[in-house]
Amino acid sequence: MKLRPGRFLTLLILPIALAACSAGGFGASRASNGLDAPGVDLGSDGADNLETGHRLVAAGQYELAIRSFNRAAIDRGTVDAEILSGLGTANLGLGRLGQAETLLRRALERDATQPEIWNNLGVVLMERGKNADATQIFRKAFALDNGESVSIRDNLRLALEKTENSGTPSASIDEYKLVRRGSADYLIRSGL
Repeated sequence: MKLRPGRFLTLLILPIALAACSAGGFGASRASNGLDAPGVDLGSDGADNLETGHRLVAAGQYELAIRSFNRAAIDRGTVDAEILSGLGTANLGLGRLGQAETLLRRALERDATQPEIWNNLGVVLMERGKNADATQIFRKAFALDNGESVSIRDNLRLALEKTENSGTPSASIDEYKLVRRGSADYLIRSGL
């Protein structure tokens, strides 16, 4: 049996047209399997740049964190202590100790009640070899925190040990913990 070209075209198009007329159209079987990408909520605000910056620091993405903290400052219209602290922490992660110290000190000028900022300044001072100054800073952080943060307590302990044993070289790798507002701790290892 030989099909005429018109009939062949009809037989080819008919199943496609019937599939399109079925409930849900062409994409019904895919959507029921959950394989489609989620939609975009065009009415929602973007991600919080400050929180994104903290997450980037935790992930070791310090350059991206600096950009995110800068965007947070633009969004807020001001550079507050938390943004300065975040910038200082990111610069510490990049090894820019002078910039980190300056930013953390500026953060303390704006809000000297945050033990996290004092702690992170203490880490910078330890990295710069200013052990006695760092010990005093860690004590201030410990006092402001009422001794509740394990990270701050550990940093104070390490600083005291290093100050007491300043004449003998340490064979162990010191691990200082940066702290941010909230639940996350950042770990800085010196001597690597």
